Amino acid sequence: MRPISPKSFALFVAIAAALGLSACGNKTSTIHTGDTEGVYLNVGQLKYQVEISRQLNPQAIPEDKTFVQDIAPGQAALAPDELWFAVFVRVENPTHQPVAPTNNFTITDTEGNAFQPVRIGAGNPFFYNTAPIGPSSVAPNPDSVAGQLGSINGMELLFKLKRTTLDNRPLVLTIRSFFPDDKATDSLDV
Repeated sequence: MRPISPKSFALFVAIAAALGLSACGNKTSTIHTGDTEGVYLNVGQLKYQVEISRQLNPQAIPEDKTFVQDIAPGQAALAPDELWFAVFVRVENPTHQPVAPTNNFTITDTEGNAFQPVRIGAGNPFFYNTAPIGPSSVAPNPDSVAGQLGSINGMELLFKLKRTTLDNRPLVLTIRSFFPDDKATDSLDV
């Protein structure tokens, strides 16, 4: 048997390394937990990103009046111990077919209190829309008001929180999909 030359051995090592690196490039990472806003979270076939979340003050901030437009009449009033809290979400469809985004969101505080979004109508330009997102597309549409407002760039999930909830941070947003059954969580910057 003939010994392997240093040149042949170096070529073998280079080929093995190239094959190993190319295999790494084919992995698809999935992220189901975000420690802060801005992380793309995989839920079902879609990717969800919290663009920004914040307490709203429609009496003092003119922009915030838009965010509380077209709320169902039975949900439009706040109790003295409640406040408006908005989460603006961007949804990406990386697949080759239309996919409808979930409408199952919950904010939970450290005391275990859970809050569901208030229903917003289509008269609000930021309302969260569950219409199917086209292949390789995003929602909100980049040409829409919600997609062009630099500080927002997302569809609105509007919550009524108890004022004491802001003392029970971090607040965690849970996004759940049922087809397929999947979920992700994101810590909100409050």
